[in-house]
Amino acid sequence: MKRLLLITALFVTTHCMAQQQLAFPFQGGNPAMMQFFRDSLQLSQVIKLSKASGMVVFKFSADDQGNLKNLVIYYADDAILVPPVIDAMKKSTRKWIIPDKEKLHDFVIPFMIRYNTSDKDGKENQAAVYNFYEKHTPIMSQDQIPLNLATLLPTVTVSYDSKQ
Repeated sequence: MKRLLLITALFVTTHCMAQQQLAFPFQGGNPAMMQFFRDSLQLSQVIKLSKASGMVVFKFSADDQGNLKNLVIYYADDAILVPPVIDAMKKSTRKWIIPDKEKLHDFVIPFMIRYNTSDKDGKENQAAVYNFYEKHTPIMSQDQIPLNLATLLPTVTVSYDSKQ
């Protein structure tokens, strides 16, 4: 009985494979991706004047050449936050790395755009922040969106001041 148990254990351990470790899916890794998007994301004057802040979440696919495919908005706190993020995403073409033996891989990437408030902000800036918060209209999916085998990427945070 012990011999049979030992043979079974040896057989199982020789045929087990460790989970394949995936490299970070952006050329240069996580720090390179964060820096790329901070440099590439150009906020519009409308965003800056309205002191807009919020989250934008995209799902996209990358092919084996690193090209973007199927860019879908999952959520956005307001429509004015979306165009600069789409422009930055388009600049990331050919920078994505997908796992071996896949023709297409899905990713979910959240972007956080924040207005930096300070104690020195005047009533005008405070009123603009409140006005945006009060009047923003989120974009949300009303139907089910399949995630398949999507990889959730870390949140890209872009902060700006009233001086910028």
